Amino acid sequence: MTYERLPYDEASTTARMTSDARAAGAVLRAAVRPAPSIRYEDYPHDLPKPTLDVSEAASRLAAALHLHLD
Repeated sequence: MTYERLPYDEASTTARMTSDARAAGAVLRAAVRPAPSIRYEDYPHDLPKPTLDVSEAASRLAAALHLHLD
């Protein structure tokens, strides 16, 4: 769909403006997603904590730099 009316042109007919509005509404309805839930019950309470694996080489490098990776 292209829009050819320039800002200084006369307004279109009411029938054309109505059809343009209906077409825009159809496109906007297709793009609308439902809002995410804000209910407390819809989210898990105990999420697993991520684990980090520190290689032996990284441990030696951290020790040489006096960093503590416990």
